[in-house]
Amino acid sequence: MTQASATPSSTIRVVLAEDQAMVRGALSALLGLEDDIEVVAAVAEGEAAWRALQRHAPDILVTDIEMPGLTGLELAQRVQRHELKTRVVIVTTFARAGYLRRALDAGVTGYLLKDAPAEQLAEALRKVHAGGRAIDPELALEAWGEADPLNDRERQVLRLAGEGLSAGDIARKLNLKQGTVRNYLSEAIGKLGVGNRIEAFRLARQKGWL
Repeated sequence: MTQASATPSSTIRVVLAEDQAMVRGALSALLGLEDDIEVVAAVAEGEAAWRALQRHAPDILVTDIEMPGLTGLELAQRVQRHELKTRVVIVTTFARAGYLRRALDAGVTGYLLKDAPAEQLAEALRKVHAGGRAIDPELALEAWGEADPLNDRERQVLRLAGEGLSAGDIARKLNLKQGTVRNYLSEAIGKLGVGNRIEAFRLARQKGWL
């Protein structure tokens, strides 16, 4: 698996973001076996990952999707918005075309599933570092099917509602008016063609739109 010919100048510097400690340790150990890959930081939540990106300016961010603070997709969007040179590779259990489509829109260049063979991760990082893409082939075929009808704010409000927050709680958290929050929820419910916010949350999550 290791590459004996790697030189220090060719080392791929990686920040790893994964909220499950066992998975984070396993991925870090796996990548540590590679002579040409260095994990410069391994963190458990999104805001810590963002700070690590600013501190280390790595070549690649390897991140899960669902994490405390910022999600992996929100991290990718922030990397894109700030025009960082860091490339983003998502490693997740979520085999949902909706997630992949949003990831590609956010500039993600790698999307792998955690049940993929271990050796694929290092090869994917090399491919991405060289300017290519590493996308799960089956998901890639599905990614441009059903379009995501939600906008970013509707998605954010619906996600918080699904976590059990009231309209007032969401308004305070996002610095919005309660009426505005209710409008976003109503729009999301209408777009998804369901009866209430809980059904909307479940459907959007199933489709990979949250």
